[in-house]
Amino acid sequence: MKLTKLDHVAINVSNIQRSITWYVNNLNATVEHQDETWAMLNISGSKIALTISGQHPPHIAFNVENMEDVDYEKHFHRDGSEYCYIEDVDGNTIELISWENS
Repeated sequence: MKLTKLDHVAINVSNIQRSITWYVNNLNATVEHQDETWAMLNISGSKIALTISGQHPPHIAFNVENMEDVDYEKHFHRDGSEYCYIEDVDGNTIELISWENS
């Protein structure tokens, strides 16, 4: 499996719209996607996902060159990206993601 880059960091927030407003106003974020349960923001070329607890775990995501090389159960997000969540030895969630199909 070849990782190509850090894709995004996801944090849980209590209110998506309120958090979007804060990141836009305070860090000049631009919104790449938003709905009721998550948003993807771009801040100076880095992506941060705002998520609602219970919908997505807080995590660090790495882009994978070819998901066929990933030996874990894979799924698709609503945006068409293919992904899987794994945990490191301390229980931190790592997302492996590919945007090839989106």
